[in-house]
Amino acid sequence: MKAPPLSADMAAFVAASQAFATIDPDLQAQRQAYARLCAALAPADYKGLAVSDHHAGAVPVRLVAPRESAAGRPALLYLHGGGWMLGDLDSHGFLAARLARRLGLAVLLVDYRLAPEHPYPAALDDACQAWDWLQQQALTLGLDATRLAVAGDSAGGTLAAALCLALRQQRRAQPRAQALIYPALTARMLPSERRQAQAPLLSAVDWRACLDIYLPHPAERREPLALPLQAGDFSGLAPALVAVAQRDPLADHGRAYAAALRGGRTPCRLWQGAGLLHGALRARGRRAEALREALERFLAGELATLPAADLAKDKKKPQPLETEEVQTP
Repeated sequence: MKAPPLSADMAAFVAASQAFATIDPDLQAQRQAYARLCAALAPADYKGLAVSDHHAGAVPVRLVAPRESAAGRPALLYLHGGGWMLGDLDSHGFLAARLARRLGLAVLLVDYRLAPEHPYPAALDDACQAWDWLQQQALTLGLDATRLAVAGDSAGGTLAAALCLALRQQRRAQPRAQALIYPALTARMLPSERRQAQAPLLSAVDWRACLDIYLPHPAERREPLALPLQAGDFSGLAPALVAVAQRDPLADHGRAYAAALRGGRTPCRLWQGAGLLHGALRARGRRAEALREALERFLAGELATLPAADLAKDKKKPQPLETEEVQTP
């Protein structure tokens, strides 16, 4: 069956993204092209915010927060997407700035090591190192160590979910919340990979190429910390938002994970973006804006960043471009 045409905003996003594509197979050329795309399509606006660079051990991190002092501010550890091969501290600054400005959060961006130079588990090790640093430095940074959350998109969503599993494995406290935006969670071929095999910006072939680079050894693909849908137990994890894009080979990854979390009695909200493409977090238009607002509503609720009256008012706004399912134990 032929796929329906893209909406005008998603078609514009594809055209804008493809303008930065390079046919040079060299990985450094690919990374430079992605950096140009990020800077052009969604530049970080840090005006009025406090931005400081640090090191969590050997891992470079960047803290983005409102300038106004506020003792006990909540914080979000954010793990960028990019197929485990692309992205850095600059690639998702646009989102960190938006969340800091709109929710009053401190957002910690993580420059985790990239494949193929550093395949699994290097990125996850760096994410865990950054989480430990955030907890240890919370008081010094004026943060509330009891209101820390983790989020990520695409490959970063994989890492965010794996971080929660790693903490449970170590019998440590969970984050207050986890937000997974179109995450990659299994090597199994789920139906969406066939239905959306030719999806723009991330095809099934693209997805498998990223998987091969991040997890070059087949045995690793059975490890829950590599691909979290491999976990046999989904209980005792942080309350979750799982957001999926309809026109995405990975859409069923998120749907299956939401179902698994609910089966494990972990509170989970599944958000499904009608007509959205993988990577749309940085797109323009009302469809992508609905995704960003869904993320903000979830974080505001879980981290209590807004007065109850404001939250109630926000939840009453019409959301014509999404469907939500909420499950609590």
